[in-house]
Amino acid sequence: METLAVVLEAPERLLLRPLALNPIGAGDVLIEVAWSGISSGTEKLLWSGRMPAFPGMGYPLVPGYESVGRIVDAGSDVRGRIGEWVFVPGANCYRDARGLFGGTARRVVLPSLRAMPIDERLGADGTLTALAATAYHAVAGGNPPDLVIGHGIVGRLIARIVVALGAPAPVVWETNPARQDSDGYTVIDPSQDDLRDYATICDASGAADILDLAVSRLAKRGEIVLAGFYDRLSFAFPPAFQREARLRISAEFTPADVAATTALVATKALRFDSLISHVRPAADAADAYPAAFGDPACLKMVLDWRAV
Repeated sequence: METLAVVLEAPERLLLRPLALNPIGAGDVLIEVAWSGISSGTEKLLWSGRMPAFPGMGYPLVPGYESVGRIVDAGSDVRGRIGEWVFVPGANCYRDARGLFGGTARRVVLPSLRAMPIDERLGADGTLTALAATAYHAVAGGNPPDLVIGHGIVGRLIARIVVALGAPAPVVWETNPARQDSDGYTVIDPSQDDLRDYATICDASGAADILDLAVSRLAKRGEIVLAGFYDRLSFAFPPAFQREARLRISAEFTPADVAATTALVATKALRFDSLISHVRPAADAADAYPAAFGDPACLKMVLDWRAV
């Protein structure tokens, strides 16, 4: 059994090519993917070759952990799931390529427990499930942030989730004027903000030099939450020492985070509208990936597999 997959052969060298799939086990499902999102964080590091040492790292690899589609076949233990519409948080099912994170392909095989049911009516917006769960994980792990740094897609989702959970709307910093549109919360350039007593600051910018700036705006015994993915971070110790600053790293989302965000979407407390800015046919993947990482107008790029 074969699939057509996006394959990073080496940094900045991407092909769309057939790959052999591992056989379907008794507890596995086969999913026909409709849409795949391109992550501007981890996948950018894979694309550029700057990904730090990470389990399973190496080329060639199939990227992606933001796919949605339908279960079209299944192993003997889970055949009752055939026909379900699910979210795919990655797969490792290829004979001749690594699955890091392995979800960007026309068909994927993965354990049934990892295929998460979502509302088919979300369409391509369902690809945002991983990012929304990541944002929820960052927010739910402590006090809701009163400052969010970065108004990219993760920053927007963090702000929306804070509001959806009933907490006061955060202030959001964004230096790019094209991304300063407001959606029920204040979005400003950091140079326009004089406050220096934020209790919880959540960084969604992924900037390597963000800690010194965040510490300078933190209240005594405040907390900085890192919601991006970083190569290396450093900061000046004395200002952080004076504030007794706390640092929390928000790790990968869990199935419980997916369930929580799915519930917020179902009640319409959380919306995904206006977050996907670009959709390209999967056949155009070689052009879509550089655009996803380099086009300032691209908030979120999604590949459409339906015509493949």
